[in-house]
Amino acid sequence: MIDAHGEIVPAPEHGNSESDLRDAIDRIRSDKRKRSARFVLAALSSIPWVGGFLSASAALNAELEQGRINDLQRQWLEEHGRKLKELADTIGDIADRVEGLGPDAQKRIETEEYLGLVRKGFGVWDRADTAEKRDLIRRLLSNAAGTILAADDLVRLFIEWVDRYHEIHFRVIRSIFRNPGSTRAEIWEDVYGREVREDSAEADLFKLLIRDLSTGSVIRQHRETTEDGRFLRSPRTHTRPGAGSRVMKSAFDDKERYELTELGKQFVHYVLSDVVPRIGGDPGVEPAPADQTPPGTRP
Repeated sequence: MIDAHGEIVPAPEHGNSESDLRDAIDRIRSDKRKRSARFVLAALSSIPWVGGFLSASAALNAELEQGRINDLQRQWLEEHGRKLKELADTIGDIADRVEGLGPDAQKRIETEEYLGLVRKGFGVWDRADTAEKRDLIRRLLSNAAGTILAADDLVRLFIEWVDRYHEIHFRVIRSIFRNPGSTRAEIWEDVYGREVREDSAEADLFKLLIRDLSTGSVIRQHRETTEDGRFLRSPRTHTRPGAGSRVMKSAFDDKERYELTELGKQFVHYVLSDVVPRIGGDPGVEPAPADQTPPGTRP
């Protein structure tokens, strides 16, 4: 619950889950976080069920003490209590991360531009079906507080990508990031590692993943460029009439190579990495994907 000073007040206890919830919220209420009150309020304001849960929790507390709460009400409180604890943990993790990025990052989280990213990001966090997507939003908002590689307009685009794409899309992105120039066959081997038929549902899904990421400007087929970055046309191949193959191009083609676009590389930096330069630091730091974070960095 939020008091008149913009601080979070823990909800009444309902067993061990509520005790854990209060411990998590206490992290945010500590003195060193009072400067980030606007950040906390922006995060909570984007989660529509938070206010309803806290109000219902307070109203049902009296009934709980009198033994008049039914099992359905208890389960509702416990489920939303767990969700609120996870929300509090995420907010606390981002605040910890920003604190370690220096005073410039701490100033940035008070700006309206960053608070707009927080509202949009936590809206996606609330809609996410999996813990992996929620963790991607945590990484993105943490990194966006301290890095200078992209404008906030691009960060909003990356938030939309997290909302739009599925976890399997992110596995393909990680595979291409680790192995630039991979063919479809190599990407499939890295992600799935088993053979399937060309007319299988798995092959159809893989073609869909590649098409989604290609049309979304996350990945592209490799193209040579000039010194000033202009793409060169691929040389045309002339085939004699009647000499073509009778079968269509394979979903697991082993000739054309794929790479991340520049947008895709920045997406990896912001969303799939915990390694970011501070504001004003070296923007050339190469990020590591989430599943290969270097030892010694905090996940």
